[in-house]
Amino acid sequence: MMDDESKLIQEIVKEISTHLRRTPLHVAEHPVGIDSKVVKLKSMLKLESKDDVIMVGLWGQGGIGKTALGKAIYNNISRQFEGSSFLANIRENSKDCNGLVTLQEKLLNDILLPKERLVVSNVDGGINQIRHRLGHKRVLVILDDVDHLNQLRALAGKANWFGNGSRILVTTRDSHLLTSRIDKDNVYEVKALDNSEAHELLSKHAFPMHHKLKIRANLVDGVLDHAKGLPLALEVMGSFLCGRRQDEWESVLGSLSRIPKKDINDVLKISYDGLEANEKEIFLHIACFFKGWEFCHVEEVLEGCDLSAAIGLQILIERSLIKTESKSGKIQMHDLIQLMGKDIVNQECDDPWKRSRLWLYEDVLDVLSRDMGDCDVKAIVLEPPVPLKISIGRDAFTKLRRLRLLILRNVSFQGPVCLPNWLRWFEWPGAPWIPEFSSGPNKLLGLDMRRGTMTVMPKPLEQNWHLKN
Repeated sequence: MMDDESKLIQEIVKEISTHLRRTPLHVAEHPVGIDSKVVKLKSMLKLESKDDVIMVGLWGQGGIGKTALGKAIYNNISRQFEGSSFLANIRENSKDCNGLVTLQEKLLNDILLPKERLVVSNVDGGINQIRHRLGHKRVLVILDDVDHLNQLRALAGKANWFGNGSRILVTTRDSHLLTSRIDKDNVYEVKALDNSEAHELLSKHAFPMHHKLKIRANLVDGVLDHAKGLPLALEVMGSFLCGRRQDEWESVLGSLSRIPKKDINDVLKISYDGLEANEKEIFLHIACFFKGWEFCHVEEVLEGCDLSAAIGLQILIERSLIKTESKSGKIQMHDLIQLMGKDIVNQECDDPWKRSRLWLYEDVLDVLSRDMGDCDVKAIVLEPPVPLKISIGRDAFTKLRRLRLLILRNVSFQGPVCLPNWLRWFEWPGAPWIPEFSSGPNKLLGLDMRRGTMTVMPKPLEQNWHLKN
């Protein structure tokens, strides 16, 4: 009888000790919109089932609130398990040479709570320890900000590494990374806050109780429209605008459309930095030119510019950098992500002559009016809202030795222009006359001069069997 009582006391002490050592995680200063998402996640985790191991993925763009949601679900359910671990910021923490080993050690020590810290010698050894020590324990593991498959392989490679009833939650910006480990029905896309939630979050940061300033509703609406429900943007801008006068709000709103706030930009740019060269080129083309354009047409243009468009566009979708509208088939991109992309190009150089892409009339005219060599511009797309007539020299475009893409809409010229023969894609719908092309082999792949005056193919293009349009 005494032995039974002793064992019971030990179990009670162990349970209390475990709970005391699991400190709740800080979720957010104002966790608006999280509770409803926690309810949805709990239903996906099927906590009532104790017979299997379930992995669930949280996917969404940077700043959307994946980490906060992961912390909230951890605080809500971690005590239902024999052990739990929240591994934060895996993308950054795995960059060091021993980063994955350190994460494996934290996983083991968080769950087992040993008297002496467990040490892992290498990744393979860590995998064996996880399988051996956790294979019969019902645990909760949350892997935050995973960006590479080797991180999953090292920390939660297979379901049978953990005991029945265990739950593994993975947060990532890359939906494709989840497909090799998680059924698509177990992937939850974290979406932006709705209008009511966004207004509440902005208000909590911009208008705390002790501030009595009155700000016009249209200025508040302007900030909400800029943030488009992105929690990070609402928090950063709300905190920045807190306590500021109405004229300061007006000034900030005027600059937001041109200059991204660094705190927001740094988070969003992480997704761009993780892309390969092909995807970076495609992303910048879309950010600078093609938001709101039809997907199929953009894909064709990109292929014509020697980019691998099919896989590149799919990767951008998987990384939450672009979306396609189901009804119209048009490419969409969050305003802040577009602003980040344009900022990357603008940061290439203060001088538009040395930038890779131009879309502003002033910059294009500046470059075309110069008589210089070694220009870095490889793509120009001009779409002014009203008809525009440009006065430039006949050979202005042929000076742009790297130019591969030229699209002109609602634009005309005061005199003839000659286009470079190295151009890959040219569109000038409604062209009032036929442009000339410089001498030499023509490399044009795409041509669109619909609704224009051209009835006969220009001679330099007649022999061009590459031409698609």
